[in-house]
Amino acid sequence: MRLFLIMATIAIVTLVGCTTPPVERPRASPPTEPPCCRSVERAPSRSAIVRTAAKLVGAKTIESNGRRVAYDCAGVTRAVFLKHGIDLYGSSANDPEANGVRLIHAHIRQQGTFHQGPVVHPGDLVFFDNTWDFNGDGKVNDPLTHIGIVERQKPDGTVIFISRVAGAVERYHMNLALPHVHKTADGRILNDYLRRKAVIDPANTGYLTGELFAQFATRVRH
Repeated sequence: MRLFLIMATIAIVTLVGCTTPPVERPRASPPTEPPCCRSVERAPSRSAIVRTAAKLVGAKTIESNGRRVAYDCAGVTRAVFLKHGIDLYGSSANDPEANGVRLIHAHIRQQGTFHQGPVVHPGDLVFFDNTWDFNGDGKVNDPLTHIGIVERQKPDGTVIFISRVAGAVERYHMNLALPHVHKTADGRILNDYLRRKAVIDPANTGYLTGELFAQFATRVRH
């Protein structure tokens, strides 16, 4: 039984990208000039964010300004925004147990907005709960365990987002109108699997993107 639990844990880590421990955030360096004298930079456009994210599809390692970035869903998302001068780990929230996804969530609380859709825009962030057993208690009670960047929304409402889940950065599908449907009769994928099934999962466990969806967030302008 002990060997089975170990193998189950390894399988979950293989599928889900955001299994990192609490993140130690770098300390912000003091400004070198008074705020009144600093130039104001324009926020990046949504299209610029999406172009950067799309270039990472298929990547198995991520770098930002020459430095290797944590290769999980939060690290990849952070790297995309760092390319445009935004550090999604930057907030005044103090949570020593926070993983990268929760750090980004705290940043949005201070410098962005949350929404539930159903209309989303390229460059929006999408958060998920319960993609793995973060606290290790065998229950479905793990908020904010995964994140991705919205690339586009199809006419049928299916959201295409970019995220690191398994072995590389890929595109994934989510349809909130039909959250429990993986694939239609004609083969169209509506919701990808985001959590690996295990025999020890509780009866109320969700596995598809639409089932695990938490909320969208907006950080950049149109």
